[in-house]
This record gives sequence, C-alpha cells and structure tokens, in this order.
Amino acid sequence: MIPFSPDELEAIRLSLKVATIGTLASLPVGAFAAYALARWRFPGKILFDGFVHLPLVLPPVVTGYLLLILFGRRGPIGAFLESTFGIVFSFRWTGAALAAAVMGFPLLVRAIRLSFEATDRRLEDAARTLGANRFLVFLTVTLPLALPGILAGLVLAFAKALGEFGATITFVSNIPGETRTLPTAIYTYTQVPGRDANAARLAAVAVVLSLLALVISEFLSRRITARIGG
Repeated sequence: MIPFSPDELEAIRLSLKVATIGTLASLPVGAFAAYALARWRFPGKILFDGFVHLPLVLPPVVTGYLLLILFGRRGPIGAFLESTFGIVFSFRWTGAALAAAVMGFPLLVRAIRLSFEATDRRLEDAARTLGANRFLVFLTVTLPLALPGILAGLVLAFAKALGEFGATITFVSNIPGETRTLPTAIYTYTQVPGRDANAARLAAVAVVLSLLALVISEFLSRRITARIGG
C-alpha cells in the first residue's frame, strides 16, 4: 500500500478539523432554529424557514461570495470582528470552518427539527405539572428525547462540511496548509499531470468517510423511527 504524502495527510487533517469545528460551532444556533421552527408560531416563520434552507438551493459559489462580502476584511461583519476581537475569516482555516458550518447548517436544523416534532409533548406537560419550569423541562425531557435526532443532524452536517468545495474555495481560496481541505486538494491534484494517484487516494478517503457518516446517520434515524413507533 502506498503511504499518504505529507501534503495529503495535511489535507485530511485540516478537513477533519474544519468539519468538526464548523459543525460543533453551528450546533447551538442550529438547535435554537430547529426548536423555533418546530414549536413556535411567529410572523415570517415561512421566510425564516426558507432562509435557513437557502444554502441547500443556492450555488455554493454564491454562498462563498456572500461570505466573502460579509466576513471579508472589508466586510461589515469581518471588519468588526477583526478590529474588536482580532478574528479573521477570509483566507484562513477559520473561514473554511465558517463556510463548512453554513453549508451543513440546513441539514443540521432539519434533522433536529424532525426530532423535536416527534417528541411526545405529554411527557413535557407531565414534567411541568410536577413543578419544572420550561427551561428545566427542555433540559431534562425534551433534549434527551431529541438526542438521536441531534446526533443524526451532527453527522449529516459533518459529512456535508467534509465535502464542501465551492463556498470554501470562493471564500478562503486554496492555500496549502491553511485552507486546502480534502475536496480542494483533490481538485488541485486533478489539475497537475501525473498526480492522478494522489487524487484517487484522497477520493477514496472522502468516499469512506462520507459513507461512514451516512451509515451512522441512518442508524440514528432508525432509532428515532422506532421511538416514534413505540
């Protein structure tokens, strides 16, 4: 077996880092959005739902361009974050994590929302009759019951983030050791004569990781279905 080159290992390591941090960072916002869509009624709910799922239908290049406009060094959000907190997204691995989080966000929200909608509200009502407030009911009843859906959403978002290409290369470019993730490394190798073997090895890694994520997500989804049926 031909060992991976240092550049290939770096691309794999960076992809796992970017996908993990991006997915975990989006979880609190995703859980809040999912709960709001599942349980609350408010003006503009349909518009908010469409905004949450917008990255699924927008071309990834457009999403990356919007991130560059907003979070670039001269963008309104990016300039504020850099001057106030010293946080820079454009052409940094942090920007790749942001792009990954945005692209995986709709899948995360959808899975968690379905899990919240499947939760038996009678159990929540019973907890309230025993004196628990809304926040305590959410922590001790709703959240544990929705956990399989939350985990399924995390896995799907992670898989999406792992394969993100268009938004990433538009927002943070393709800088070796900084923003060259697994998909951008595969693209780079396909453009260089004689590097087909490198591209094939990384493509195999991407297939294995994505398939593993889908299998885990399917397992968790079946757990949710079994719970609902029970």
